[in-house]
Amino acid sequence: MKQHRLFLLLALVSSLVNPAGIAFASSSAQGSVTASAVILPVQVTELGFILPALVKEISVKAGEQVQAGQTLAVLDTPELQYAVAAAEAALRSAEANAKVQSYRRVKDRRNGRVFFDVVPPEVRQVADAKVQQAQAALEVTQATLAQNTLVAPHDGTVASINIVPGEFIELGQVVLTLATLDQFQIETTDLSERDITNIKLGDPANVTVEALGANISGTVIGISPIADKVGGDVVYKVTIALNEQPKGLRWGMTAEVNIGE
Repeated sequence: MKQHRLFLLLALVSSLVNPAGIAFASSSAQGSVTASAVILPVQVTELGFILPALVKEISVKAGEQVQAGQTLAVLDTPELQYAVAAAEAALRSAEANAKVQSYRRVKDRRNGRVFFDVVPPEVRQVADAKVQQAQAALEVTQATLAQNTLVAPHDGTVASINIVPGEFIELGQVVLTLATLDQFQIETTDLSERDITNIKLGDPANVTVEALGANISGTVIGISPIADKVGGDVVYKVTIALNEQPKGLRWGMTAEVNIGE
């Protein structure tokens, strides 16, 4: 009877501490830690423009693999193209004027005689300065125009496209997500503050992906310095690099990891 009452008391305490019945990471008798985890790309980049404008064209499709520097989307910004054309014309004009000043002669009378002298150095210096100013102005307008073209910052796969041609986008709006879908890593989702002290960078890990029936070895490469809250519990994200990339591994699959010796 006493043992029965003790069992009921322990069950009641357990339900009060974790009312939702959520299973969190646990430590084994050998000192290792077991936790739930999720499969994520090694690199995920959300891309957007720093100019508000209409979308002129989208150069890629969802699921397409792209290379760093490849054009992804372009905004419709005729005013920026006009500004570049005007700046180019201003530079040509300034260069032509500087060339004229370098050959120009001014009429001068000295001792009753007429001389044709080169223009004063100050005049040529002013003309050269105007060329430099026009060149700088052109570079600024070209840099501004370049902002209407979204290019891939790294190799990857277009995971999602959130815009269509003709749509007006706001400043900072996420228009496209690029991810390395051929390289995945693991992030824990329920590793509690009670277990985080048992983990350090470089610890070995064993990852079980039930959907693939696969066991993969890995290494702890990251420990979040900031906690999250899950069901009222404090948890820390731990990132694990995989020693191999099994076929069929996909973004969002769940896994179980055992970290430690």
